[in-house]
Amino acid sequence: MSGHEQGPTPTEVAVRDDGLTEEEATSRLARYGPNTVAAEHAVRLRTRVAAQLRDPLIMVLLGAIALTLAIGDHADSVVIALVIVVNTTVGVVQEIRADHAVSALSALSAPGARVRRGGLEREVPSADVVPGDLVLLGEGDIVPADAQLRHASALLLDESMMTGEAVPVDKALLPGSPEAARLQAGTIVLRGRGVAHVTATGKASALGRIAQLLDTRPQTTPLQHRLAALGRVLALVTLGLCLLVFGLGLARGTDVGTMAVTAISLAVAAVPESLPAVVTLALALGARRMAARHALIRRLSAVETLGSVSVVATDKTGTLTEGRMVVERLWTPQAEAGFTGSGYDPAGDVLVSGSGGPDSVREVLRAAALCNDARLRPPSEADDGRWTALGDPTEAALLAAAAKAGCDDQQELNARYPRRGEEPFDSLRKRMTTLHGTPEGPFLICLKGAPEVVLDEAVIDAPAALIRHAREHAAALAAEGYRVLAIASALRDEAPTPLRDGETGLRLLGLAGLSDPPKKAAEATLADCRAAGITPVLITGDHPATAQAIASRVGVLDHGASPADVVTGRALAAGEVPDPTRVRVFARTDPEQKLDIVEAWRARGHVTAMTGDGVNDGPALRRADIGVAMGRRGTEVARQAADLVLTDDELSTVVAAVEEGRRVYDNIRRFLLYGMAGGMAEILVMLVGPLLGLPLPLRAGQILWINLLTHGLTGVALGAEPVSPGSMRRPPRPPEQHVLGDGLWQRMFFLGAVVTVTSLTAGLWAHALDRPWQSVLFLSLLMAQLGVVLGLRDRLLTRENMFLPAAVVVSAGLAVAALYVPFLRAVLDTVALGWSELALAAAVAVPAFVAARLSGHFWMRRPGSTAVRGES
Repeated sequence: MSGHEQGPTPTEVAVRDDGLTEEEATSRLARYGPNTVAAEHAVRLRTRVAAQLRDPLIMVLLGAIALTLAIGDHADSVVIALVIVVNTTVGVVQEIRADHAVSALSALSAPGARVRRGGLEREVPSADVVPGDLVLLGEGDIVPADAQLRHASALLLDESMMTGEAVPVDKALLPGSPEAARLQAGTIVLRGRGVAHVTATGKASALGRIAQLLDTRPQTTPLQHRLAALGRVLALVTLGLCLLVFGLGLARGTDVGTMAVTAISLAVAAVPESLPAVVTLALALGARRMAARHALIRRLSAVETLGSVSVVATDKTGTLTEGRMVVERLWTPQAEAGFTGSGYDPAGDVLVSGSGGPDSVREVLRAAALCNDARLRPPSEADDGRWTALGDPTEAALLAAAAKAGCDDQQELNARYPRRGEEPFDSLRKRMTTLHGTPEGPFLICLKGAPEVVLDEAVIDAPAALIRHAREHAAALAAEGYRVLAIASALRDEAPTPLRDGETGLRLLGLAGLSDPPKKAAEATLADCRAAGITPVLITGDHPATAQAIASRVGVLDHGASPADVVTGRALAAGEVPDPTRVRVFARTDPEQKLDIVEAWRARGHVTAMTGDGVNDGPALRRADIGVAMGRRGTEVARQAADLVLTDDELSTVVAAVEEGRRVYDNIRRFLLYGMAGGMAEILVMLVGPLLGLPLPLRAGQILWINLLTHGLTGVALGAEPVSPGSMRRPPRPPEQHVLGDGLWQRMFFLGAVVTVTSLTAGLWAHALDRPWQSVLFLSLLMAQLGVVLGLRDRLLTRENMFLPAAVVVSAGLAVAALYVPFLRAVLDTVALGWSELALAAAVAVPAFVAARLSGHFWMRRPGSTAVRGES
């Protein structure tokens, strides 16, 4: 608990025109605390290590260490301990490295702030801003804390990080409208100037209040659920088998010490002790591959969870869309035009239709460029080679459209038509007017604004039919999700005084339809999601018409969708939506409603991923099974809440992450099949062998050597296998499905039986011919498992994971070395074999390889064989 007080309410803050004194600021900083949103508490090293050691399989191995130490088998204790140390070290190091990388990405919402203290303006760190400070705001500034306006001049703010609304908001001192004068921490000044007094800082600010919603315990992932359940089962099975083998051995007269070592060896054989290492390696390799593809994993388990995702809940602004306004449609009384291109880049085509041709298009855009306070900035390395804008994004989009249409650049226009006066845009008038000189002498009036105020007989001098037609066209554009501006102009012999008196008798030039367009890859990315059985859901704070338009364009909704297919946050709060999981588009939502939507899907058994970049996305990012934040334009709150940070802000990276997650999970299941089939074969050999006349089929050291070479060396290599063909054409695995489900346990019993039969056949043949049957059985059992591991490859001849065939060769060499190296022969109690015995043992690998290949055809799920949930 913090010892600082909560921030005061606006009425409690005493404000003077000269601001606080330094002494008052220091006192309030001590009283209310720094202006920071509390970051995640640093996780101690011992906590990370303890979390790794609490894994059920690790606990089984710890028990095995205790048993081996109790009977004095120190060599085996060291081997098992080494597996635990490597697994824990890899997991802890990867999590620490990921956290450090996120810290390097993170930036404070407002690194500096301009304040007035003691009558003097100065810049201070945003963390030192206190309630009562007078903050000076200008174009490009980030509002450092919640504040109340005292003075404003054409102030325009981008509040999309808080509300999800792409359209900027005017701020002014308006009677009866306190919301227009209220500023929120983390919002950005796009245009104008302002002076405001701070009302709340840190946790008491809007930014801080949303951050408090993040205080929920981390959720366990599907993989953790499945492996925990498997660990409990294996622990019980292992205990039962140990007691069974121990009892049978004593019944046959074998001494207690030998049977104790054998029972412990079987315990190690029954448990795929390399599973934690394989899981960690597979997740770490996935994280490394994804980092190279611009996806930063903050928690290793997030890699696998992405592969289980069945619902992607995405926001709109900056995720599906570019986050930059673009003119896409233009209408004039003589022609219509469409624009291509992206962002603020002035390159693009203008497709004109109608009798007026390009001249009428250039005329309307020239007026829009003159009645404009924005500026376009050419590409630079700091902006990743993209055109950027200073000022209102809507005005910047008009400048880019004017350049596409072939108008003179802004500098030349301003030189030819110098501005002589202006009436800035405000939320009451909903229009902006500028007065310009002309080379011919008369004055040029340019006006742009909302159609409902411009398309009026008091403003436009045009036939009623033309005005009515323009209104209808503006309404049609708005219904399609466009932001519409009407543009007009007129020549005057004399400059009107005041300028507002000149806002009448103007000539209607046309209408501009602007939107925040979808990213080029958005539609294809969502199509890939659908092909993979993942349901996309759009959740935005934007207008319902805009949400519907974007959803239709990217494929979340069909093109024939109606406004009824979009549900607003108000309807959701009123209980008008009985089942939120049947809705695909939500508009005008707040942070709490995003949480409700995510929880509704999770309650239906779905694994949810939430993508977002704003402060308002933070709580849902934390509550979802996987939170995916944008690294470039994302806020600190969103990045800290997320499991995955996209450093390139591209939605297609999420699809790559899903594919990588499925690869990781497939490799873990492949290792489980391999390890448990081998362990089952070893147990069956020990149980069935004595019944067939083989007294003690394998010694404890031989079992441990087999496990070291199979579960260890080749098993770990199996975790690096490349992605399976068709992995993104199958539905996601249900979260309730057991890790051995979907045919895996049938394959395990089949392969275990094949390895058992072929190995025992070789051993019985050697026993019948009075050959060193135990060494033949030892080598046959090991070679059969190596045949299985090669047969389990989905892409048999791929060169993407040369570690696996190399591991097989090394394991085979070490197996043979156990028969001929004197030290190993003494430790493992083996006998050198002749060529015929070696050939027989090697031949056992062939039927095991064939069985592994065939098992995949009989029991593996085919792409598309399971219905996709959530699409009904």
